[in-house]
Amino acid sequence: MKKKKIVILTGAGISAESGISTFRDSNGLWRNHRIEEVASPVAWHDNPLLVLDFYNIRRKQLFEVEPNAAHCALAELEKKYDVQIITQNVDDLHERAGSTKVMHLHGELKKARSTADENLVYELDSWELNWGDKCEKGSQLRPHIVWFGEAVPMIEEAARICMTAEIFMVIGTSMVVYPAAGLISYVNANSPKYYVDPMASRIGDISNLIIINGKAGTVIPRLVNDLLK
Repeated sequence: MKKKKIVILTGAGISAESGISTFRDSNGLWRNHRIEEVASPVAWHDNPLLVLDFYNIRRKQLFEVEPNAAHCALAELEKKYDVQIITQNVDDLHERAGSTKVMHLHGELKKARSTADENLVYELDSWELNWGDKCEKGSQLRPHIVWFGEAVPMIEEAARICMTAEIFMVIGTSMVVYPAAGLISYVNANSPKYYVDPMASRIGDISNLIIINGKAGTVIPRLVNDLLK
């Protein structure tokens, strides 16, 4: 029997509950630098050491945290459903919780790629990526991250996946960061859409939208339990 398709879009809120800092406080600064100054092609050109330091700190933190109840509950959904997670997060907490189909729209923190050939991507086995670390072609490695000002290469594939959703969930995101926020518009009008976030509210004229205000770690295990029943 074919499993029902659930597509889940996750954002920073779900990982914040594991203790991952978003590095985007109220004034959008990191060590007195605007986030765009350490996460853009211009930043990489002007000060690659600062950029490497920023991501090394984020990566070190990732090695120190664990998936939370929401990550684990979403993995449990695979017992009964065909589950595809599309995440804006660059951590690997979904995978570590047991989810098997995860698309990272904005890249992956535990990977590096060649500055000469974007198809050369490497797994990192430690939190440090240093100046002088090079690919097999002799070019410097950069974080495998989609930076501000860069295209989101998998957004079209993500949109196609959203069209197949029989149930859609949005978890831990403000739905104001595009193009990811626009993915919900590709979901069939008749498919139920759950929006879980402490600040969740109406999204335009989206139909069949079920808003649940609350933290993912509390709400998602209950919601998953209901869906598994």
